Amino acid sequence: MLELHFKQRLGQFSLNIDTIIPAKGITAILGISGAGKTSLINVISGLTHPDDGRICLNGHILVDVAKGIFVVPQKRHIGYVFQEARLFPHYTVKGNLTYGMPKNMLSEFDTIVNLLGITHLLKRYPSTLSGGEKQRVAIGRALLTNPSLLLMDEPLASLDLPRKKEVLPYLQQLSRQINIPIVYVTHSLDEIIQLADTLLLLEQGKVTHADKLESIWASGLLYPWLKTDVPSTLLRLPLAKHHSHYAMSALVLAGHFLWLEQLTGALGSQYLIKIAADDISLVTCIPHKSSQFNYLPVIIQSLHAVSVSGYIDIKLQVTEKIILWSRVSPWTKDKLQLIPNKKVFAIIQRVTVINR
Repeated sequence: MLELHFKQRLGQFSLNIDTIIPAKGITAILGISGAGKTSLINVISGLTHPDDGRICLNGHILVDVAKGIFVVPQKRHIGYVFQEARLFPHYTVKGNLTYGMPKNMLSEFDTIVNLLGITHLLKRYPSTLSGGEKQRVAIGRALLTNPSLLLMDEPLASLDLPRKKEVLPYLQQLSRQINIPIVYVTHSLDEIIQLADTLLLLEQGKVTHADKLESIWASGLLYPWLKTDVPSTLLRLPLAKHHSHYAMSALVLAGHFLWLEQLTGALGSQYLIKIAADDISLVTCIPHKSSQFNYLPVIIQSLHAVSVSGYIDIKLQVTEKIILWSRVSPWTKDKLQLIPNKKVFAIIQRVTVINR
């Protein structure tokens, strides 16, 4: 794990960090411009010094101001991918990849190059590469230093949308196939949904919340970042079975099968799904002979009027830890007599499987 307990003064701005980041998966750092995201990872990498406190990575002290310990950046075993690729223009792609690469990584060279899809670029120079290709090379270079931790500072921010779509699948593969924890700075909620396992919210130099992505999503803390006012739920569910006759697969949600179009993963694989409030309808009895076959019993927890649209968002309790949302009209609310603590059935009409 990465233990961060330090303070740093930067002019009129101060970092006051007290948190622990898991040593696995991708931890995204989200905050508005000026929240201190880049300043935070610059301290982790050793590019800047904290004024007080300590930093520890997997039991190894990187910084302890009180004891006068400060491990220099090149000895921290931390890879850093910047917003811009920062490749050496006079080196080929292969020369950039092998710059600073320890001998024990020779056996991993082909694996990482293939994983990032840059084998055909090895003899080319950076000036001939697209923005997306440059970033993949930069990621490869960082991985080939054999880091214990990889820092990524908005690696897609400088790319246009087509190039972002080009690089994103490679980042998703990294999270699945490379056993290196990644700290990923971004202000893009789309990137977070696609990549993050853990989310850390940063505000005015302080960590306000740090938890699993699904938990923070359920808390409503990310509503200011949403493009729409429709609430939704993120769930990570296991693949339970494939249909024997149809191209369908079932995830398990609170003991019930949630049938989707066929998934390619092995049984037991975890899938992150998103269910929006306007994709859930409510009924007061079990539906029979219906084209909708994904339904489960829920209890109405609370009702919230949406002032702009006139609709009503209903918070539904599936289990003690699982909450769903449904958006209904006032007419539906009155017709079905929807009130807190009433038991109803949620019909799930549409599920979005996050591409991971």
